[in-house]
Amino acid sequence: MPMLPRIQSIATVVPDHQISQPQVRDFVAQATEKGLSPRIAAIYDSTGVDSRAIAQPPEFYLGRADFPQRNAVYLAEGQRLLEQAARDALDQAGLEPGQIDAIVCVSSTGIATPSIPSQMLKPMGLRADVLTVPLFGYGCAGGVLGLQVAGDLVRADPARRVLLLTLELCSLAFRFGDLTKKGIIASTLFADGASAVVLSAHGDGPALGHFAQHTWPESRAMMGWDVDELGLGLILSRDLPGFVRDHFAPVVEGFLAREGLDKAALSEPACHPGGRKVIDALEECFPHLPAGLAATRAVLADHGNMSSPTVHFVLKRILAQGETGPLLMTALGPGFTGAMGIIHR
Repeated sequence: MPMLPRIQSIATVVPDHQISQPQVRDFVAQATEKGLSPRIAAIYDSTGVDSRAIAQPPEFYLGRADFPQRNAVYLAEGQRLLEQAARDALDQAGLEPGQIDAIVCVSSTGIATPSIPSQMLKPMGLRADVLTVPLFGYGCAGGVLGLQVAGDLVRADPARRVLLLTLELCSLAFRFGDLTKKGIIASTLFADGASAVVLSAHGDGPALGHFAQHTWPESRAMMGWDVDELGLGLILSRDLPGFVRDHFAPVVEGFLAREGLDKAALSEPACHPGGRKVIDALEECFPHLPAGLAATRAVLADHGNMSSPTVHFVLKRILAQGETGPLLMTALGPGFTGAMGIIHR
């Protein structure tokens, strides 16, 4: 029987600057002399987000910082967060940096060439011959798809110890004064964070089973980036909840059927929290769960939508509950793409 990749540890980190949802609402309101209308202001109270962490103090986001300024923050703060997450994950796994053979890094909110993992080698004491695999463009689906790629590296060589990193500084795409529906929705949801996961074929941690990806044609307008003088500008559809019900749910059910799993027998899945209405739609897929997607909702409330790292925050909470049996992971991202995976506990 082939040796399966196993999760040895998960570490999650956020930046130092915390901001509550009322503070975000009041900050956005500064862009107009009359403030936000009661209808728009009420949106901030209904998204399921209580607080978030952002990469810079709120004053940074006033005005129109250009892309070089935003990307400089991404490079400096991103590397700091990833080094912290990596050290925490290695400590939990009882490993030294020199024992890592490969690093997979998922990030879509900035540009780094050379990659941030390659810049981490010397300060962290990682080996010069470590394999670095930067992955760009997965967006919110990156936490699941990154696990698949990292797991495949372990399957290809069971002697490998792989460090999976995810980093997203979504706040750097914020445009002060953007009061379009898309801009308002983005300002109510998105946040910053990072994660690190150590994978190897040894130990007794949760094992990665099969993963799958499904991309719908002609769906680019659902989610992604437009590039302009300010850098990365968000593409975001308001139809995501309906898309989950009509298109993603059947794909998940087909995946579970191929895995021989009864959806009604599964415990709470680790789902990426795209937003409150997306979670509502996902919960309709799992009506047998008395508490619904409790961990997913809790992460959204505490941290907002941090894109790719967020599902690792959810996964960490669920694994800490100590349940056994197969665990489903799901996320949706640009493409438009659905990502799914099974973890055996």
